[in-house]
Amino acid sequence: MKPIFFYLLLLLPVMCVAQTPVADGLTCEYLSNPVGIDIVTPRLSWKINTPQRNTMQQAYNIRVATDVSFSSSKIVWNTGKVNVDSSILITYGGTSLKPATRYYWQVRIWDNHNHASAWSKPAYFETGMFSPADWTASWIQPKQDSTARKIPAVMLRKQFGVSKKIVSARAYATAHGLYELYLNGKKVGDQVLTPGWTSYKKRLQYQVYDITAMLQQGDNVIGAMVGDGWFRGTTGYTNQWGFWGKKLALLCQLQITYADGTVQNINTDSSWKGTNEGPIRLDGIYDGENYDARKEISGWASKGFDDAGWEPVDVASFNNKILVGVQSVPVHKIQEIKPIAIFKSPKGTQIVDFGQNLTGWVRLKVSGSAGQTIKIRHAEVLDKFGEFYTANLRSATATINYTLKGNGTEVFEPHFTFMGFRYIAVEGFPGELKPESFTAVVVHSDMPVTGQFTCSDTMINKLQHNIQWGQKGNFLDIPTDCPQRDERLGWTGDAQVFSRTAAFNMQVATFFAKWTKDVAADQSADGRVPFVVPNVFDTNHATSAGWGDVSVIVPWTMYQVYADKRILQNQYASMKGYVDYIIKQSGDKYIWHNGSVFGDWLFYRPGIYDFSEPNGYTNPDLIATAFYAYSSKLLSQAAGVLGNTADETYYNGIYEQVKKAFVRNYMTATGRIFADSQTGYVLGLKFGLIPDSLKAKAAAYLVEDVRSRNNHLSTGFLGTPYLCQVLSQNGYSNVAYDLLLQKTYPSWLYPVKMGATTIWERWDGIKTDSTFQDKSMNSFNHYSYGAVGDWMYQQMAGLQLGKAGYKHIIIKPEPHQKFSFVKATFQSMYGQVLSGWEVNNGTMQIHVNIPANTTADITLPKAHAEEVKLDGKPLAPDTAHMDDNGATISVGSGDYTFSYPWIEVKEKKAVTAKM
Repeated sequence: MKPIFFYLLLLLPVMCVAQTPVADGLTCEYLSNPVGIDIVTPRLSWKINTPQRNTMQQAYNIRVATDVSFSSSKIVWNTGKVNVDSSILITYGGTSLKPATRYYWQVRIWDNHNHASAWSKPAYFETGMFSPADWTASWIQPKQDSTARKIPAVMLRKQFGVSKKIVSARAYATAHGLYELYLNGKKVGDQVLTPGWTSYKKRLQYQVYDITAMLQQGDNVIGAMVGDGWFRGTTGYTNQWGFWGKKLALLCQLQITYADGTVQNINTDSSWKGTNEGPIRLDGIYDGENYDARKEISGWASKGFDDAGWEPVDVASFNNKILVGVQSVPVHKIQEIKPIAIFKSPKGTQIVDFGQNLTGWVRLKVSGSAGQTIKIRHAEVLDKFGEFYTANLRSATATINYTLKGNGTEVFEPHFTFMGFRYIAVEGFPGELKPESFTAVVVHSDMPVTGQFTCSDTMINKLQHNIQWGQKGNFLDIPTDCPQRDERLGWTGDAQVFSRTAAFNMQVATFFAKWTKDVAADQSADGRVPFVVPNVFDTNHATSAGWGDVSVIVPWTMYQVYADKRILQNQYASMKGYVDYIIKQSGDKYIWHNGSVFGDWLFYRPGIYDFSEPNGYTNPDLIATAFYAYSSKLLSQAAGVLGNTADETYYNGIYEQVKKAFVRNYMTATGRIFADSQTGYVLGLKFGLIPDSLKAKAAAYLVEDVRSRNNHLSTGFLGTPYLCQVLSQNGYSNVAYDLLLQKTYPSWLYPVKMGATTIWERWDGIKTDSTFQDKSMNSFNHYSYGAVGDWMYQQMAGLQLGKAGYKHIIIKPEPHQKFSFVKATFQSMYGQVLSGWEVNNGTMQIHVNIPANTTADITLPKAHAEEVKLDGKPLAPDTAHMDDNGATISVGSGDYTFSYPWIEVKEKKAVTAKM
């Protein structure tokens, strides 16, 4: 087989007009022009923009300078011409970077068509603090009652003078609690819920803000509001309070650089003053916020304000070694949604419907008399009678109380809380409820959208919508399990099963790099990984198969998607520690007894306490042993990537031993798996534990089980992500499609049919009679089952990974007769990949786009090479490799459209199912 680009110059001369490439899309540590990174050797990436097919980078030249002019005296790194095709995550190798300094950089490239690009447009990155010694500010604590569970948010201020011309100014800030920073009466930055949530005793993020334009000659005022947040507030459904600390505190350092070269620091210290007499009377992650506008303090963060009644702060001492610059994406207000309906329930409750289950809060616009209080409660669903339903929130009150000051039109939105909701119930609103009075503000980590999926089936498109919104609602600085009830925790199992789908939908490299560092920080000394991270179950040091494996699976997944070796390097000790813990627990039998606490969580069963094998139950030791094998295998592969051949050999040996133990203990000679559950077969096949001679039989048994349930699944959190994937990989894509298209419970489309706008925690969160599942655990925004999105991208659309980072791409769609088209796009590190197919009047058309500096193998299912046309012209001889799957063609970058006659594919029969 000759690659197709061998013929392009002869067959498609008009497509190969010489084009000068452009280097653009410059990022540093995945971020565009980041400010405040504390990585001493940051990595630089770029994309190559050219319409010319088969373009590969041959060389690059990077230069980094402290001035945008790139004058020779300001250059700190110039690589010269480097003859490699690498264009992502190039490690900075110049002179040592200085803290709190902006660096500009450019790149130019040479391609394989003998073209050189111009220098790219300049980009920049700015460093934060590199060591505790860089901090000159002190921690301050305002006067507060450290024994009271509910206290008002505190307000802090300091006035200072500026008398010289300013070149630049930055604010470095963090808090114990959540904070908002103000300068001269205006909020600094557009981030919310800062400093985010980490394992506060081990890692605390700080933010960096460019405040140059906010300063003025003469007097200036810096101020802050600090609320409880995760630090001091209630966390965990055990209703624990003040887990991380009982006092709020602030650390802030303003660094002003003047034109004469001098630098002035304005620091938090004993000269600051504070008060708790402000308008935020109560705030909590679970409880919401009470705001009394009558207590607003006009001008408190501006010059000329009399703060004589404010109290001096206390200076405190904390370990600044745990401070880390923000390497993840910030949390922002992303989107605004207006009501689709306002109505009264049968019992008279005034309800506003936003039409979408979301995470965030409501902006209120109202006019009324001073002292009037408006109460806003939040709910995901209405009950079968149309009444407001909050029982599934458990102890979370999720309520906003706003007391008017009575001064014309008032606009309010919360500061230090968030809710998961579609509906609000409004009490005490003066006058008629109108749409213009309420706006839902969607809040989550500001991850760039990288993937889109669409098809000819509107319900599947709705499922994709729900998967994406489940991610939006739960990727709020950490991957939470749910955003509404008294939980909202970083459950490790949920994140593990969804991580691959998450990486299709959005750019999550920085999000997971930040969170997995907390996974390692909260890992026990013996290697156990907690159920939730940050770990608020401090007295519970247990781990569970499928949950603890997040320490291995997520770093490996991020490496695959982004070719990021550093995340493997950073997490390797954690990955190894976890697997070594299992090795010790399993001993020489290589079976991990009692390693699964949660089993195949929330698998389908007729009754909540029905754990009998025919109803979907999977033996927990089987699950634990399967994940033991899988994590050992991934750890071996990670060691290989990092060049650790000893560990690569050792852990692959462990995998082989566990594989043998799995077969001895959990399989029959006929290919049956002990427990005979869908999840048992799925894990055995997905993790490569079943001998080649038995794979076909095991896959047939899996299909037999699915068919015996009338094309319904019975899997839970651990089996569901791989179910359709395993079926496709073993020749049963039609069965996978039947599962996907199933509309009755349990299935992915049952919630869609019932009106879901996000993924549910339970397959039947709302039953067919419109009653609810167990109110103690029934979230309607719980992303785990949305992991089927991975199969939709990879098998339905065929957009698959060839080499790490999509340096090589595999396009291998699996069409189905019930779909007339499927299309997916993915913004890889190199650029956009597109894979789409459409059947029209007996013709299959496959449209593919491959970004520059990558290659691809494209499989045209059931195609005969002599019938294939490329861009309307016959395919060149010897271009395609033929096998049972169809025609496979190797290409370079470019946009390609293939067409050929299409005959519907017959379903593969599940043979040898009965033995």
